[in-house]
Amino acid sequence: MTQVANKVETRGLVELKDLKKYFKSPRGTVHAVDGVNMSIAKGTTMGVVGESGCGKSTLGRCLINMHPATAGKIYFDGEDVTGLKGAALHKYHSRAQFIFQDPYSSLNPRYTVQQSISEPLVNERKYSKSEIDDRTVELMKMVGVDMRFRNSYPHEMDGGRRQRVVIARALALDPEFIVCDEPVSALDVSIQAQVLNLLMDLQDQKNLTYMFITHDMSVVRHISDDISVMYLGQLVETSPSKELFIHHYHPYTKALLSAIPSTDIHHKMNRIVLKGELTSPIDPPPGCRFASRCMYAEEKCLEPQVLEEVTPNHFVACCRVHEVNEDL
Repeated sequence: MTQVANKVETRGLVELKDLKKYFKSPRGTVHAVDGVNMSIAKGTTMGVVGESGCGKSTLGRCLINMHPATAGKIYFDGEDVTGLKGAALHKYHSRAQFIFQDPYSSLNPRYTVQQSISEPLVNERKYSKSEIDDRTVELMKMVGVDMRFRNSYPHEMDGGRRQRVVIARALALDPEFIVCDEPVSALDVSIQAQVLNLLMDLQDQKNLTYMFITHDMSVVRHISDDISVMYLGQLVETSPSKELFIHHYHPYTKALLSAIPSTDIHHKMNRIVLKGELTSPIDPPPGCRFASRCMYAEEKCLEPQVLEEVTPNHFVACCRVHEVNEDL
């Protein structure tokens, strides 16, 4: 049966409405993503940041339908793409792609650079061999991989070049949206900057839209237009990037930012060391999931928290935000 797209009005190219992804385990239900609402405007980058295990990678995989959502809706360009299958999913993947953290494990070790980059084009079965060859050359030039590596295998290249090959493969079908899941965390710092600049240049050239997933606040600051801070499956703060680094209101966001290394000896931020037990993502209580580690927690924090706009386009999920931040 053919799936018919249901077009709706949306603010961004990508819209999430109360998205949930749960996993069953012998001990209960893991709430990996639990009621996320998000809008990503066309041609911009939404940075999703949080510590390991917060659900940010699962969120990214749900957007590409690598994990089927448990509940909620995913809209792409106004169309409901939640739970697509078969030909409809294949069509969606020509417009939305994924870049993995480890370029070595995401490349077939038996494929040359040319074979890896051209694979999506070959799978489309509508391009001639000459068209595929021309497009492969174009993509290699686009991402800065020298033609002498055309017949090289992944193990014969360094991590930076491998990640460029992965990016070229993701661009093969001219997608509009790419989920970048920690794409530079496995690379040396000097190479990280090169790959980040490449992604930003490609965005400018092709008007790409990114979801950029990372645990590194310095990286997310460099590349993002907007930032969503995630904690145990939920968003706790979301804001334009520049605004977040000037005014950050959620206690968890404050702790993340305090951990950024600084060379400014005159304006060093005091490091906030989190204490207390980490709330389990298995059947979590209804209240704030950060409460067990929050120095400001009190009884009302045990009630469900919702994102509320505290300043224009700046949303925080904390019932004590006005008390904790006296400058509001």
